[in-house]
Amino acid sequence: MHGSQGSQGPTGAQESRETAGRGFGLGLALVSALAFGGSGVAAKPLIEAGLDSLHVVWLRVAGAALVMLPVAWRNRALVRERPLLLAGFGLLAVAGVQACYFAAISRIPVGVALLIEYLAPALVLGWVRFVQRKPVTRAAALGVVLAVGGLACVVEVWSGLSFDVLGLLLALGAACCQVGYFVLSDQGSDADADGRAVPDPLGVIAYGLLVGAALLTVVARPWGMDWSVLAGSADMNGTAVPAWLLLCWIVLLATVVAYVTGVVSVRRLSPQVAGVVACLEAVIATVLAWIMLGEHLSAPQLFGGAVVLVGAFIAQSSKTAAPPAAVEPETVLSSSKSPV
Repeated sequence: MHGSQGSQGPTGAQESRETAGRGFGLGLALVSALAFGGSGVAAKPLIEAGLDSLHVVWLRVAGAALVMLPVAWRNRALVRERPLLLAGFGLLAVAGVQACYFAAISRIPVGVALLIEYLAPALVLGWVRFVQRKPVTRAAALGVVLAVGGLACVVEVWSGLSFDVLGLLLALGAACCQVGYFVLSDQGSDADADGRAVPDPLGVIAYGLLVGAALLTVVARPWGMDWSVLAGSADMNGTAVPAWLLLCWIVLLATVVAYVTGVVSVRRLSPQVAGVVACLEAVIATVLAWIMLGEHLSAPQLFGGAVVLVGAFIAQSSKTAAPPAAVEPETVLSSSKSPV
């Protein structure tokens, strides 16, 4: 009896650690969705106060890059060891998502652009299944379908559909860049074949923000920005809020905290599961806009939010699909990867 318990002990302990790691990853994914979801609530008053939307994006990314500069210096070896990972993260996960999304909403309704961007979980699932040729569970696929359907209700896609081809392509570009965010976050969790250590996720984020800030500087041209807006206040549903406070919110919470918790959650979960949980960002953004900006929710939006929650729960509660017998376990996407 004692021998039997001893043989089962390591397995039980490992399963306990995996469960704890998955729960921690889910918590980080929710924090990331909350942080990202709050960005619009803070950015909209600044835009209405006179700042161009691209200037707000540049301030967000450049400010976060400055905050993470000490982390970048501490991980400066990454520039030599993982240059493609850093460049890809900065181009896709930081600059690409922001630039494509804001360009898209200048041509098509925000709701339509948001829905197309959050097709990313479905695209992630396709990437994992057909490009990486790794198994995915039916529960994860069902979670994606429910989440996308729920998002259609949250953003009320039927209320202002536009068929501007360029706008739709830009929104799809934002979705593809978001796929890059999830895939690159997961790729950075593996050691190279030559034995190089797993890169520090904070270092990847720091350099990604630096690359993104450099690219957005060319697009946003901040030298033409009205800097005096930051010295004044912005109106938030009838309440005057210092513009610098909103900027701090965008930089520290909606960017630094959002990216850090988001990348680590992908490493604890998996790209497809973390991607579905990230759909909660749209729900959170809508609820915060209701509470803080007075933008009321309709019955279909409330229903859609519930459907997104159900889809995220189903996806995150699913087990990783078992690999074929001929495939080594290490080649299957793990749902409990350590962040470092």
